Amino acid sequence: MTAKSIMIVGVGGQGTLLTSRILGGITSEAGYDVKLSEVHGMAQRGGSVVTFVRYGEKVAEPIVEEGQADVLIAFEKLEALRYAHFLKKDGVLIINDWRIEPITVVTGAAQYPEGIIEKLSKEHKVYTINAMEEALKLGNAKAFNVIVLGMAAKHMEFTKEDWLRIIEKTVPPKTVEINRQAFLTGYGSE
Repeated sequence: MTAKSIMIVGVGGQGTLLTSRILGGITSEAGYDVKLSEVHGMAQRGGSVVTFVRYGEKVAEPIVEEGQADVLIAFEKLEALRYAHFLKKDGVLIINDWRIEPITVVTGAAQYPEGIIEKLSKEHKVYTINAMEEALKLGNAKAFNVIVLGMAAKHMEFTKEDWLRIIEKTVPPKTVEINRQAFLTGYGSE
């Protein structure tokens, strides 16, 4: 098997690190060599956060080069635009249709781009979900990242049952049920 590369991008506090741990867990349990890399940036100040997950029979390094990601999971649409050039031509882009304005937009130094999803859809295979809205319906806004992961899971080779088992092992015990519901919400979308 050729190594697979997954990127998770978002803003600090959106759960990119937990999501990468779930991905690392499912790929490792499936018997693959797995490498994870976390690039925090200004994570605690709402800045960009990127994690890489690479897995296969033998993986030399965790870093995903431009044009090499099989799946790009974006927890915020500007982050999807910022990192879309990492996606392979036939790669899949999963976007949480959610807007978080960076400090440059908040202060008026820049404008938030319009039509991000439409622009990306012209060049890539894009799947979107408003995971925050779905998480609020479930009663827990923090579960939105697992909703996005549920949508992305359909574009990977692992079974729904495998995902649910790893989520149960990875998330804090008191959050297992909400994360299970969140995953199934994303998995059942499209």
